[in-house]
Amino acid sequence: MKKGINIYLQIAFVVCMILVTLSIAGCGDDHKGHDHSNMNKVETKIDSSIIRTGEIDLISLDENKDAKVFQDPMDWNVISDQAGICPLCKMELKEVTLKEAKENLLKHDYILK
Repeated sequence: MKKGINIYLQIAFVVCMILVTLSIAGCGDDHKGHDHSNMNKVETKIDSSIIRTGEIDLISLDENKDAKVFQDPMDWNVISDQAGICPLCKMELKEVTLKEAKENLLKHDYILK
C-alpha cells in the first residue's frame, strides 16, 4: 500500500515539475512588438457637467424651481436637477430637497454659496 502511494506522489511531483518548467519557459518571451504599459486601461470619458466644484450654488441648480435636486449619496458634489446616474461611481442619483442637499454638502465639508 505504501509503495502504491509513493508512486502516485512521484507521478504528481513529476507532473508539477513539468508544469512549472513550461510556465517558466513561457515567460522567457521578450514581448517585443507590443506595449504592456496600457494593458487593462479602458479609456472612459466622464461627463463632468453635474460634478460640482468650488462654491456650490444650490438655488441656481434647481432649474425647475421645485425646491428639489438629485444628489449622489456617495459623491455629494454630484448634483443635477434631473434624475440620472453619477458619472463617478455609477450610482443612481437620489431626489432630495434643497435643504437636505445643503445639509449633506455642509456635513461633508463642501462650500456653499
